Amino acid sequence: MAYTYDYPRPALTVDCVIFGLGEGSRLKVLLIQRGHEPFRGCWALPGGFVQMEETLEEAALRELEEETGVANVFIEQLYTFGDPERDPRGRVVSVAYFALVNLAEHPVQASSDAKNVQWFEIEQLPSLAFDHNYILQIAINRLRSKVRYQPIGFELLPEQFTLTQLQNLYEAILGVKEPLNKRNFRTRILKMGVLKEVGKQEGVAHRPAKLYSFDKERYEQLARERYEDLIKRGVDFEI
Repeated sequence: MAYTYDYPRPALTVDCVIFGLGEGSRLKVLLIQRGHEPFRGCWALPGGFVQMEETLEEAALRELEEETGVANVFIEQLYTFGDPERDPRGRVVSVAYFALVNLAEHPVQASSDAKNVQWFEIEQLPSLAFDHNYILQIAINRLRSKVRYQPIGFELLPEQFTLTQLQNLYEAILGVKEPLNKRNFRTRILKMGVLKEVGKQEGVAHRPAKLYSFDKERYEQLARERYEDLIKRGVDFEI
């Protein structure tokens, strides 16, 4: 005999905030155009309902791949959104995830119930369905907070990069109006000890710059051994 619940159960969904770095070091977010009601034709974050046999992360990764073609990415849980009026279909709670990806490594293609899929610069966003503008702002705030004390964002860069490229990335994430102090940035980022020099640029008209890569193994070791000290040495710039 099936169990009868005394209280109504809200529906559960997941939403994905996927950041990428575009041309000109512009921070972008991946959006879908909804193919069904509610908000048919409106832009929204990729996501959907959680199936009974799935974990939340499995549901988020499935919806992301089904709607955009983006797969094999590391996602991090952001926040749970449960305003009773957030979804016109009824009582729906959403758990949001966010990720950073390299645009060149993740071509997108709309499918499932997504009519279209597109990268948008975060400074030039359309009005989004549901409460997705609010979810996106929470994700941006989280990203800007984390980048101050933790070496994140390397997923947005090529495997080998210059310090100028890295500084452009930080400036894009932090949303600064004036460039960061070049000498201060380089001193602070190299002091963290999580970059390794791998050579110099080739075939450039100007003086070739040094190339670096992110030493993930070294970072994980430092995080285990002296995590608090690593945070203190983070790139905590004054904006």
